[in-house]
Amino acid sequence: MSQIPALKTTPLNAVHRRMNAKMVDFGGWDMPVQYSGILDEHHTVRNAVGVFDVSHMGEIEVRGPDALNLVDYISSNDASRLKIGQAHYSGLLYEHGGFVDDILVHKVDDDHFFICVNASNQQKDFDHIVRMNNMKAKVEFASDRYAQIAIQGPKALDTLQKMTATPLASIKYYHFTDCEVAGAWARIARTGYTGEDGFEIYIAPDEASGIWDKILEAGAEFGIKPCGLGARNTLRLESKMALYGHEIDASINPLEADLGWIVKFDKDGFVGKAALEKQKADGLSRKLIGFEMTGRGIGRDGYEVWLDGKPAGFVTSGGPSPTLNKNIGLCYLPLEAAEVGRTIQIMIRNQPVDAVTVPTPFYRRAK
Repeated sequence: MSQIPALKTTPLNAVHRRMNAKMVDFGGWDMPVQYSGILDEHHTVRNAVGVFDVSHMGEIEVRGPDALNLVDYISSNDASRLKIGQAHYSGLLYEHGGFVDDILVHKVDDDHFFICVNASNQQKDFDHIVRMNNMKAKVEFASDRYAQIAIQGPKALDTLQKMTATPLASIKYYHFTDCEVAGAWARIARTGYTGEDGFEIYIAPDEASGIWDKILEAGAEFGIKPCGLGARNTLRLESKMALYGHEIDASINPLEADLGWIVKFDKDGFVGKAALEKQKADGLSRKLIGFEMTGRGIGRDGYEVWLDGKPAGFVTSGGPSPTLNKNIGLCYLPLEAAEVGRTIQIMIRNQPVDAVTVPTPFYRRAK
């Protein structure tokens, strides 16, 4: 009789349980889905500041004389354009152009790159990069060396600034720095997955619980709240940020996913380039687009999308938007139909419910 494998835990697991978080199995990880409630946490991030445990995410480091050459070969964006202390969003692709994963690439030094990958994909990503490595580069599976905490919202800077002497306002969007936070080494990146300003900090796992508590203390005057995966999902959906296994996977390429901007065709060969060039030349058959329900109902992940009385696509992500107070979602439609203002139907419990395609992102923060 086979045993059910135990869920993986982050260094903050005991903290979540102490704070009475509602815990769920998230891709094999025991993670908090909510604390005070998804709506409350969502609005807290949009209006003040929230803190998330994202230590389930993975980290891979690439070092050596050919570090840049390898990173540029295995990813679709152009890593040669990165300056030291800069990061970008990119695609880790298969030869056929589909996603192995979506990744964040950080340039630590000319011979050192730091890659953040999705939790459920970290071993697969590492194995893929190692397979592609026939260069003078060392690929390290580094997830066990880092915990990761995200501080997001308009008051994120004010909160984190209390904990470090490093002037955070000087860190530009999608840049990072290594410094001290509450007396411990940290890598602070001005990135995030909520559509708000904020920071993701990478720290040693044994520092995580102490720093988590200090973040909550520093943000108390701004009304900071711990947030779970539920609010993380509603926030990223409003901001049209892709989620692996939903908007992107091995069967979907960046051009279809409306992520053509992370594909730099003008750089030398990279994994998947030939397939994407062919698709670009032949023309896309489908495209990701946003929709808003006009009938009563919620278009959930995986629901069929109908056009003119026939099935034509599928919902990748959908649910209520707490900020807009509307039911929204993302779906794939045939290219010729993937235009704003198109009436579509979402099949909800075998009944067609009206919706209309709309511009995205659904929410964009004021500058």
